Amino acid sequence: MARELSKIINNWVPEESKVIDFGCGDGSLLQKLIQTKNVLGYGVEINDSKIEECIAKGVPVIKQDIDKGINEFESSNFDLSIMARSIQCLKSPNLALERMLNLSKRCVVTLPNLGYWRCRLNLASGKMPVTPELPSSWYETKNIHLCTIKDFEQLCIDQNIKIKDKVFLNSNGSSGILASINPNLFAIEGVYLLEK
Repeated sequence: MARELSKIINNWVPEESKVIDFGCGDGSLLQKLIQTKNVLGYGVEINDSKIEECIAKGVPVIKQDIDKGINEFESSNFDLSIMARSIQCLKSPNLALERMLNLSKRCVVTLPNLGYWRCRLNLASGKMPVTPELPSSWYETKNIHLCTIKDFEQLCIDQNIKIKDKVFLNSNGSSGILASINPNLFAIEGVYLLEK
């Protein structure tokens, strides 16, 4: 995970909170939060090799398909749920958002922006929209729902989800002026802090 993205998420996580990270990957983010914020953190991941990396880092992790497994955590009282760079890979991202906000007070969601200007050029030329987060061949991508910043914010409006904070990252992985002025065109990724 890029340094700037990790820093943004770290700033939104309360000290000594209970955090669940859906699609936690190798557990690097959770490991950092456990070390720096003293959080009680749990990861959810489906990839066996990523699960092994989590275990090697001492990060508690559960093997689960996010599309099927968010409901299994209903009885837990999390302060924050995280889904970094995974929501576009789900069959029902709208249901995932709703479920995340049912089991935590707030959630952090990050997503690649299909409205980014290079993606638009690729679409216009008949190529697969490519961002640094997406492979160059359409059949290699895990993404099911490619959306723009505008699409995601409309989804939040439709579901009565409050956007408490948001940061837009440019192609360098930092928050720049153009990405802030016109995120739908110049942001490569949106980072959101949400609550009901």
